[in-house]
Amino acid sequence: QVQLVESGGGLVQAGGSLRLSCAVFGSISSINTMRWYRQSPGKEREFIAMSTNGGDLDYADSVKGRFTISRDNPKNTAYLQMNSLKPEDTAVYYCNVVGTETDYNHFDAWSQGTQVTVSS
Repeated sequence: QVQLVESGGGLVQAGGSLRLSCAVFGSISSINTMRWYRQSPGKEREFIAMSTNGGDLDYADSVKGRFTISRDNPKNTAYLQMNSLKPEDTAVYYCNVVGTETDYNHFDAWSQGTQVTVSS
C-alpha cells in the first residue's frame, strides 16, 4: 500500500519562506504526477502546483513566481518551496501522487495534510 508522509508546515511571518516535503513509501514502480493542493477553512481544495515525470510544471496563478515545485525521483519525494508568503497562503497543504506499484496497480494517493499559517 502506498503512503505519503508530508512534513515542513508551520507558522511563519508574512514575507517568509517554508519548504514542504512529501515522501512516497510503498512498492513503487513509477511515479507519474506529483501535485500540491491547499484548503482554507470554508473553501474548496485548491490546486497549487504540478510536476510530471516528463518534466512539465504548472502553477496556480496565485502562487506563480513565489512557489516552486521540485522532485527527487530516486527518493520518491516531492518538494514545495514557498517564498514571499502572504497571510492568504494560510491553509492546510496536501500532496497528491499518481503512479504505478510494482504489481502494476495504479495508485492515486493523498497525504495527511500539513498546516501552514502566515501571520501578518
